[in-house]
Amino acid sequence: MKLDVLVFAAHPDDAELNIGGTICSLTKKGKKVGVIDLTLGEMGTRGTPETRAKEAGDASRIMDLSYRANLDLGDSFLINNRENQLRIIEEVRKTTPAICITGAPHDRHPDHGKATQLVLDALFYSGLEKIETNELAPWRPSHILHYMQDRPFTPDFVFDISETWNLKREAILAFSTQFNITESSSEPETYISSTNYFKQLEARARYFGHLAGFEFGEPLKYYNGPAPLQSLDLLLDLELKK
Repeated sequence: MKLDVLVFAAHPDDAELNIGGTICSLTKKGKKVGVIDLTLGEMGTRGTPETRAKEAGDASRIMDLSYRANLDLGDSFLINNRENQLRIIEEVRKTTPAICITGAPHDRHPDHGKATQLVLDALFYSGLEKIETNELAPWRPSHILHYMQDRPFTPDFVFDISETWNLKREAILAFSTQFNITESSSEPETYISSTNYFKQLEARARYFGHLAGFEFGEPLKYYNGPAPLQSLDLLLDLELKK
């Protein structure tokens, strides 16, 4: 499976929440996008690994993913060791993405920062010939981006998701045990389960979209920047749309 873009997420639903609009925009344009969830989300207050897996499948169909895998590396005890790096390296070498997108460098949830560093290390080591993985050839993506999670950072790019905001919303709400819970439930309310959290998510998308001249936007940071350019076609194309 040759992918254009491979997205990494600490938990099922992280990709949908933070980069779902970009994913939907890419797949609508014919790009092959995959998601690697590092854990089952088994330590979440609401739902179970089984329900989270079903919800991830539903969200994958909404976003039209070409590939999705869960490495089950342990929710709340992600370890940056060679064993876990090799699991990621195998996925990268198997799918040979040109671009990888991973989580924020630091965040409110400890798993997010840990997952990001684990992925970054694995992406580098994936290009080393002396690290062998089931006869898969070395591969390192040309570009690595960070998506924003709970805590904000200053982005290098804002991706226009105005046309895919509703799809992103639908993909997030596929995780029905986690978000926008309005009815009475036997499970306790969490930071992300209330309707107020979803309003906050929309406000952020509108804010960053506003900064870039869009209705809705998703902020991204270029890893080990500055971002490289060989032409100004990107900016010229944006100018033509105004």
